[in-house]
Amino acid sequence: MVSIKDLKFRYSKRQSPLFEELSFELPSGSIVGLLGKNGAGKTSLLKLMVGLLKPTEGSVRILDQQPSARQASLLQEIYFLPEEFHQPSISIRKFVKANAGFYPRFDKELLKRLLADFELPDNKQLNQFSYGQKKKFLIAFALSTKCRLLVFDEPTNGLDIPSKAIFRRVMAGSLDEDQLVIISTHQVRDVENLIDRVLMLEQGKFIMQKDLHDIASKLQFATTSTPHGENVLYHEMVPGGYKVITPQTDGSSSVDIELLFNAISNGSEKLKEYVK
Repeated sequence: MVSIKDLKFRYSKRQSPLFEELSFELPSGSIVGLLGKNGAGKTSLLKLMVGLLKPTEGSVRILDQQPSARQASLLQEIYFLPEEFHQPSISIRKFVKANAGFYPRFDKELLKRLLADFELPDNKQLNQFSYGQKKKFLIAFALSTKCRLLVFDEPTNGLDIPSKAIFRRVMAGSLDEDQLVIISTHQVRDVENLIDRVLMLEQGKFIMQKDLHDIASKLQFATTSTPHGENVLYHEMVPGGYKVITPQTDGSSSVDIELLFNAISNGSEKLKEYVK
């Protein structure tokens, strides 16, 4: 689905490269979490994948096509929901009528169900919605396109707690096996039960590319009363004790992605052999 090889990108010749020799492949049928600190290059990487930016060197291919060529045959298979957006002064009905035709697999019945789930009236002007309501509509529309590649930049920003729960439910229940979803977010708790694979960016390079199944088979995440112990690879103080990461001992574990991200970002040497 997504194939990036030896990617090099800089915004201008006067600037240092944001990415150098970045390579990875992502198959369909999964939900990928793209994580990183501010300035790590997450949004730029998303824009390279959807064709809004062009590589300086190397290749970016989606469904074996170059997204920067902006071919209609590929654009109809990609939907990008940016963190910042503008909504026109039209109703949902008119927006759908004007835009659904660009996506051959658009599912109107799915959109109807998602709008009901998000409690959005389809006859109200989009510019009259709150930011959270606008975000819910765009999420619903994106899922209804049934595009092969769905790219979301901070999709849960602006959503209240009930809406975040609905987002997780509709995301899990609205995807087909031939689709790939990439979610870039700082709100890891909002999406960690959805994600199959984690990509962690730091200073333009991946410091981790792992399936959650692989992580769960190697590492155990728990809360304890003490951070000490020869098997503790990383710990953080929390109310009532400590969150710790230790080597896996019983063969199964629920991965705490936020704790893992903090551990790797803080350069925990003990963890390197488990996530490389």
